[in-house]
Amino acid sequence: MNTRLVAARVLSRVLQDGQSLTAALDNALLSVESAKDRAFIQALCYGVCRQFHRLDFILSQLLDKPLKDTDVKSLALVGLYQLNFMRVKSHAAVSETVFAIRKKPWAKSLINALLRTYLREQEELEHRADKIQIAALSHPDWLIKQIQQDWPEQALNILLENNLQPPMVLRVNLIKTGREPYLQLLTAQDIAAEAVDFCPSAIKLNKPVSVDLLPGFADGWVSVQDTAAQLAAGLLDVQPGQRVLDVCAAPGGKTAHILESQAQLKELVAVDIDASRMQRVSENCQRLGLQATLVVGDATNPQVWWDGKPFDRILLDAPCSALGVIRRHPDIKLLRRAEDIGSLQIMQKAILQAVWPLLAPGGLLVYATCSILKQENEQLVQSFLVEHSDAAELPIEAGWGISRICGRQIFTGESAMDGFYYARISKQ
Repeated sequence: MNTRLVAARVLSRVLQDGQSLTAALDNALLSVESAKDRAFIQALCYGVCRQFHRLDFILSQLLDKPLKDTDVKSLALVGLYQLNFMRVKSHAAVSETVFAIRKKPWAKSLINALLRTYLREQEELEHRADKIQIAALSHPDWLIKQIQQDWPEQALNILLENNLQPPMVLRVNLIKTGREPYLQLLTAQDIAAEAVDFCPSAIKLNKPVSVDLLPGFADGWVSVQDTAAQLAAGLLDVQPGQRVLDVCAAPGGKTAHILESQAQLKELVAVDIDASRMQRVSENCQRLGLQATLVVGDATNPQVWWDGKPFDRILLDAPCSALGVIRRHPDIKLLRRAEDIGSLQIMQKAILQAVWPLLAPGGLLVYATCSILKQENEQLVQSFLVEHSDAAELPIEAGWGISRICGRQIFTGESAMDGFYYARISKQ
């Protein structure tokens, strides 16, 4: 098995077939036994996706004409990524990458020539890349323009943060243990970490570790969840005896956090249209020792699955462009298209309008996305408020994010968080 060839084939599934990096990697790593090899393959795939637009530009400068063979192109990108971004000795990076394509003699000589030319002309090639915005920022042109249009002052920092590796953040299950005692357990295991002051359940690790090394993970003491996502439960402000609906709930991180934050709920109903993803919600609840009513159903058509009993709280974590979590899913930059945003906005609005009647008078709905685009966030909520006389925004007073015309926006990288949006809407 050649790890570089495995990585190239994973990247081909993303570039050619439009498969998500997570799915392509999960499938490829089934046959990789060594933990070291698995980590190396993951580093290559995530790294190439993060730096794709820069690497692709440099590759274009090295070629007389575009490569039509996606596997060969992917392997060339793997080679360039090693030479520029990894601590792999250049001779090893070249020889091992060339060896990976040995079954295609024409490609073997081409990859060898490309990588050696890059080493000779690296300074000049990188200088050229720095002058081209798409390559310098390693984002597609449409996305750069959209972020610059929405957030002219913050755009550069957002784009740069998107290309960094995100931190690993834990959510302490406060039903089973406290945050301070758990920090002490981490210290005893020589795992450096710190509490997040504005989120009572969050702990940020100095560097990622396997969940197998986390004390009590198998027993449900902690989960892995970004700080921004952990803010949802607090904004929902669930109270004893209330009935709660979590819409678009999979994979269940927020579902679990709501249950952890209030053990005396009457019921929590978690709904998602994807049966396989709902299985993950079930597995998460089992590990954490939590109970919820799990429903596979279409959020735009609640009459099929709703029992007619109103909910006191609704969390709508709406399907979105996910542009706030590019750090964690860099293939978004390769797979997302500008025309997707309008379609997503239509779906978001349809779900919001469909679940609004399920909220009891005096109840609270929290609208959330992991997006940074105004079209999916504040503009959509503002439009909804105009169209519904029984809806009123409850402003979010917080030390995180920035207040908007409606709701509150978190930018990628702020306090090490993912990009997120929240709005609180009460029913009059």
